[in-house]
Amino acid sequence: MVLPIAFKNCSRLIARLSPASTRGYKGQGFSEPDYLDSLKPQQPVYELLNVQMKSYDFPSLERFGRYVHRTAEFMGLTVAESWATPPQIQQVQTYKPKSKVVDKMYKLPLYERNVQISDFPCTLAPIFLEVIHCNLPEGMRLSVHPHEDEHEEIRYIPDIELNDLKVQLGEFKNPTSKKK
Repeated sequence: MVLPIAFKNCSRLIARLSPASTRGYKGQGFSEPDYLDSLKPQQPVYELLNVQMKSYDFPSLERFGRYVHRTAEFMGLTVAESWATPPQIQQVQTYKPKSKVVDKMYKLPLYERNVQISDFPCTLAPIFLEVIHCNLPEGMRLSVHPHEDEHEEIRYIPDIELNDLKVQLGEFKNPTSKKK
């Protein structure tokens, strides 16, 4: 009966020395010097990129906007912001055959959604854009461009009453012409 006890001790010793078993023990393992991290090549990154989607079909635009947002997060990208802009309404007219008389008039709203990605690594850009482009719904326009201040201003609907009150306030503070 000495043989099974020696075999158990041997198997325990082999299990302790095998590299697969060192995962469970804390404090054991290999450590690499800190200077090795500085030797890794630096990845260029895009600071802020806007993924802009435009479509006449609102439900498909909303769904694709969520898809772009989730895909970016799944790939480990930092989504800084997502926003919608007010629709741009275009009027389209159809004419009666062989005449200049308007038959019907349509109002087509063009909807827009944006997903802003910050610190976008250049190595992931082609992969991300290929995935997005392959799943782009029909009739939707996609553009990717760096963030500019004009994109921030387009988001907001101007308040006409507030602008009028600001003009009136400016007139009260600085009267330009005095009547005699």
